[in-house]
Amino acid sequence: MTGEKFQELSDIMKKLRKECPWDREQTHDSIKGATIEETYELIESIDLKDFKEMKSELGDLLLHILFHSVIAEEEDQFNINDVIDTIKDKLIRRHPHVFGEVKVNGTDEIVKNWEEIKLSEGRESVLEGVPKNLPGLARAYRLQEKASKVGFDWENKNDVWKKVIEEIEEMHEMEMSNDKIKLEEELGDVFFALTNYARFLGINPENALRLTNEKFISRFNYVEQKIKESGKKLTESNLQEMDRYWEESKKIK
Repeated sequence: MTGEKFQELSDIMKKLRKECPWDREQTHDSIKGATIEETYELIESIDLKDFKEMKSELGDLLLHILFHSVIAEEEDQFNINDVIDTIKDKLIRRHPHVFGEVKVNGTDEIVKNWEEIKLSEGRESVLEGVPKNLPGLARAYRLQEKASKVGFDWENKNDVWKKVIEEIEEMHEMEMSNDKIKLEEELGDVFFALTNYARFLGINPENALRLTNEKFISRFNYVEQKIKESGKKLTESNLQEMDRYWEESKKIK
């Protein structure tokens, strides 16, 4: 049944490419932004634990996988079956402890083997495969995570925290120099060190910052609403009034 439904969806996509002018005009480049957008919409549904919306967003993402695959098939590059075969083979190859005779003792050993297998597949560095277009915090986290899997890591959390303090102090020192380029570099070092500390806490910093952004939006919307209810525009308020509503919002949201 699943195979039949997948084939129906694939046939619909191919029909759209032939009969819908808009779909026919699209290329990998023209829809890649929407592919990224659909991924973030899926992440939002996961954050909200909105499973109805998650189902819909997974469908949208699946559509994009088919869209790219159909375009590639038209250009004689590959088709959706090749995509499926590639991931199937990769899963089997990278899980020799499941599909082979390899014995492992725990998750850490599985992860280490995973990186060794990737290198054996032709990668020159364990850091390959971390997309350049990832958001900065997410990319820093993945780079650090990959390096740690082969033993390049701090020994304890306290040393990581000391590094955070050290980088903050260096940033403050650079602030006095009025060298914006160097200051930007030092601020980047602070974020990188904080990302490392978050990793030692078992927290994904990109997720943490995304949740904080949403919290800020919710609380600021409360401030806006209260000022509107008072009969004023936001620009007619002042910091003291906004701060009062902000503190109120913290007790509610």
